[in-house]
Amino acid sequence: MSDDGQKPSGITRRELLRATGIGAAAGLLLPVGGRAARAAPPAEAPLPQVPRRRLGKTGRDVPILLMGGSMRFDPRFDPKLAEALRFGVNYFDTADCYAGGTSETAIGNFLERTKKRGEVWITTKSDKWDPKGMVETLEVSLRKLKTDHVDLLFLHGLDDGKALTPQVAETAERLKKEGRIKAFGFSCHDGNVAELLTQAAGLPWIDAIMFRYNFRQYGNKELNAAIDAAAKADIGLIAMKTQGSESGIADAWRKFEKTGKWNKFQSVLKAVWADPRIAAAVSQMDSLEKLKENAAAAMDRQQLGAAEHESVRRYAAATRGLACDGCEQLCNPAVDAPVRIGATMRFLMYHDAYGRPDEALRRFRELPAEAQRLQGVDFAAAGRACPYGVDVVAQMERARRLFCG
Repeated sequence: MSDDGQKPSGITRRELLRATGIGAAAGLLLPVGGRAARAAPPAEAPLPQVPRRRLGKTGRDVPILLMGGSMRFDPRFDPKLAEALRFGVNYFDTADCYAGGTSETAIGNFLERTKKRGEVWITTKSDKWDPKGMVETLEVSLRKLKTDHVDLLFLHGLDDGKALTPQVAETAERLKKEGRIKAFGFSCHDGNVAELLTQAAGLPWIDAIMFRYNFRQYGNKELNAAIDAAAKADIGLIAMKTQGSESGIADAWRKFEKTGKWNKFQSVLKAVWADPRIAAAVSQMDSLEKLKENAAAAMDRQQLGAAEHESVRRYAAATRGLACDGCEQLCNPAVDAPVRIGATMRFLMYHDAYGRPDEALRRFRELPAEAQRLQGVDFAAAGRACPYGVDVVAQMERARRLFCG
């Protein structure tokens, strides 16, 4: 399963071409010498390309479907990266910490072998938010990526707006002048996404933001106002975690696997792309089947119908209490212990929805020691504080069994 919770579904080339409205040349009858004859088909019909949109004030166009890089790639040559380029998905999203630090290396090896660096947009991220740490992380990333620049540098998983200091702004501008980055911004997925988007709208040096945005949040007035503000400031907006994966329920998605033309995974992506404020959505496509499936959805011009919208709405309602929005500022203060409820719930999602128990355990154990002590903590008040009805008590008990054994 991919990092955005998507399970595989096969799609053939014929189905792809049919979905995008492109037919093969073979079979057309053309007049030859006064007689009808079949035209010889080309060796390989060119693949349709994923549409592109301008990424805010960067002034550059990117595909609406981006290749997520938080999975392990083949370090020698990964065919998924090659296939992505064939569909026009030439934006690779990575980070210094992805896949245990191997993601950048694999992408660098791929670009060196294929000589495609000039055709690929690379975004990488720094877990360190201070100017010195940001520069040091970038230097390591450039070496692993085997390039002299990246197209976009993000502060990774930003959850504190105080980190967006004048010193960081000066460093970002210097890196641009030196040609080591072309654009700068941050990624965010915790409970203060709206707050960070609003703050960024007033910072002219923020070029792009990648943020958690999925079908469970479309009616959130605060978030929509923040997206409006960021879009008005011409900040390039990229949606991540669009699948809105839940934890604590086995295969809930199967109840809503397909309604109408698109399955659930394609439907929620198309719902994101229907928002003109969003330039693109990143998806971790860890199989060629998922890549082709998502590309087909991106290239199809047909909007979601009422049946698909209703299916997504029902899915959101049925699983809302199983999906944590990471708003620790609401639930953590209700607990008399230095735990990290939102982060722990995210790791449960990695375990349950992404099918990556080793990574879930590793990330949990990277929390401060006191945040890992779940035994004996009373989470009842935290459950009452959750605006979405998440059963915090049950989920933290599951986390204790899975991560603290």
